[in-house]
Amino acid sequence: MSTTDGNGRAGGERPGGGQDGKELGYSAGFGNEHSSEAVPGALPVGRNAPQRAPLGLYAEQLSGTAFTEPRARNRRSWLYRIRPSAAHPPFRRTANGALRSAPFQDVEPDPNRLRWGPPPAPREPTDFVQGLATVGGNGDVLRREGIGIHWYAANTSMRNRVFSCADGEFLIVPQQGALLLRTELGLLRADPGHVALIPRGVRFRVELLEDTARGYVCENYGQPFQLPELGPIGANGLANARDFLAPVAAYEDRDEPTEVVNKFGGNLWAAVYDHSPLDVVAWHGSHVPYVYDLRRFNVLGSISYDHPDPSIFTVLTSPSDTPGLAGADFVVFAPRWLVGEDTFRPPYFHRNVMSEFMGLIDGAYDAKAEGFVPGGASLHNMMSAHGPDRATFDKASGAELIPQKVDDGLAFMFETRWPVVPTGSALSAGHRQPDYDAVWEGLARNFRP
Repeated sequence: MSTTDGNGRAGGERPGGGQDGKELGYSAGFGNEHSSEAVPGALPVGRNAPQRAPLGLYAEQLSGTAFTEPRARNRRSWLYRIRPSAAHPPFRRTANGALRSAPFQDVEPDPNRLRWGPPPAPREPTDFVQGLATVGGNGDVLRREGIGIHWYAANTSMRNRVFSCADGEFLIVPQQGALLLRTELGLLRADPGHVALIPRGVRFRVELLEDTARGYVCENYGQPFQLPELGPIGANGLANARDFLAPVAAYEDRDEPTEVVNKFGGNLWAAVYDHSPLDVVAWHGSHVPYVYDLRRFNVLGSISYDHPDPSIFTVLTSPSDTPGLAGADFVVFAPRWLVGEDTFRPPYFHRNVMSEFMGLIDGAYDAKAEGFVPGGASLHNMMSAHGPDRATFDKASGAELIPQKVDDGLAFMFETRWPVVPTGSALSAGHRQPDYDAVWEGLARNFRP
């Protein structure tokens, strides 16, 4: 096996995870037209599909959007690979495991507030694909609208196995255990506190850099994630484009059986290739994977009074056909200062037309004193009333309003325009907390006319 990166270095292997990813090269900038070659001269100059591609490679375009979509939204990359993707045997249906796709119809939509502890670690050898378990979602995977929400829990790297999702892009949020993602376009390292965005159709393999790994996935069926418009904020703030890192070209030249698992139409299909499909020697384009450090998010907030709406914390958004109404928003509650005067500083009580799935990567969340733990999650569907628990409310209502640094936790939210319908397995899971409503008990009447 030969693995080479964009700096011309041979990628060494070590049992249990391969390279640790600490010395990977990257190309910065979300939405940029990136280019990279692992071997000098592999990337054609002045054209995409010359009569004969350099070095005996095959030229292939990977389109993440329709050819005719506006230039600002168009996503495509040209790949120069050892074998074309077309050279493979038929795909055949394989078991879905605990992975499900929209439309979600095994249970009725439920207005109740839901919360889970972290999923249990697998007892048998389980890789990233085998460890995917669906919480729920919305929309229709065949119409390319809506999202699927999954957990993953794994204790082994993918061996001679590659995964791709034709149904949508994968936003991977590690919570425990660093990941090395070997993609067609190169290598990414994603630690807890980072997110990795794998575009629709890009093949990748997940290798564990620690004994176990756990986290969350938002499978976005709709328009590709993009940076939100800043409007009155101006030219700077929130997630900076330059902090998103794309990989440099790295390829596998390996002629041995490799199982390729493809998520298509809501189901898993598999074929055994006689070679590794991670054989792209050079590439250029905008349909590329990224990794992003959530602690680089430039938090904006109130410096006078009141708690801003959580939309001010949006990292990425998948727009819909209605301006301002997202098919999916990815929101992070990163370290920040609170300085509002005469203000209830934690998130306020509210009911929202958008549906909110929250996860906790590390520490504690400032609206819940206990019960919401790292690796766990909560689901507040549209118009479901929620807010701080009794202990948080009492503490915040009487706190001295001095400048306060919130840096003891890292939480996030997948927010979506449609209700999230949970799967039956998520509702019956042993780590679901059936007494979640009790956190709001004791919010007594304080009204004294």
